[in-house]
Amino acid sequence: MTAGVPPIAVDVSRTALALHWDDRTLALPAALLRARCRCAECVAASRRGEQAATEAALLDAIPVGHYAVQLRFSDGHERGIYPWEYLRGLGENTGSGLKT
Repeated sequence: MTAGVPPIAVDVSRTALALHWDDRTLALPAALLRARCRCAECVAASRRGEQAATEAALLDAIPVGHYAVQLRFSDGHERGIYPWEYLRGLGENTGSGLKT
């Protein structure tokens, strides 16, 4: 399976984003997702040595075409676009992947 394929289901809770593919399910903590946002504002803050708010709860996941999802957080942040490939790699690299 290619990493850029959309999951067959997405579940959003305040504490995590669960992505279900045919071969695995990934449960990505909201704090991790907020900390790993790749929007221009967060990348610039990271380069200045600033830390993202990791206490923010996940509020929503809005599809962006067939390639990504835009996440909304309780701290008002909603600019980050998270491609499926990025999320899958993030889960696999942080040990959040659960093989099914």
